[in-house]
Amino acid sequence: MEVYRIVFEKFADKLYAPGFSGRWNYEGEFVIYAASSRSLASMENMVHKMGQGVLGTRFTVMVLDIPDTIPVQTITPETLPNSWKLASSYAETQPLGSEWYRAGETLLLKVPSAVVPTEYNFVINARHPDFTQIQIKSREPFTYDYRFVTMDKELVHRQKRS
Repeated sequence: MEVYRIVFEKFADKLYAPGFSGRWNYEGEFVIYAASSRSLASMENMVHKMGQGVLGTRFTVMVLDIPDTIPVQTITPETLPNSWKLASSYAETQPLGSEWYRAGETLLLKVPSAVVPTEYNFVINARHPDFTQIQIKSREPFTYDYRFVTMDKELVHRQKRS
């Protein structure tokens, strides 16, 4: 299986889990988020970076190869409360991901994307013994379309004026 992660070019040399909290994990849980497609990875990255003035920066798509024999635990949208996609609802999703992380039974947690709920992201447990089986298959230069870069700069400009 291939999954995709978009990072700043300077961080594309290895897979790194800093332990920051996210939608599906608490602070101190060492996970890496990846997407099921390049386009979803792009959207996820853009949602988190928009308004920071960095979309014109050089990014890299990391194509990760994970053996198909690796088991995956899945959370589906049907099992989640209606509000799970809201940023204010991390309290509903973090315990689910944290329980998976602490159990340590699988390397991968397949979760619905809050950006495109019919598509999936993967949370990778960087402390799982199978983590060493993940290979960086390739690194591809990635730049956002100039229209997104322009919108990003305009948002930063508006934030400075207010």
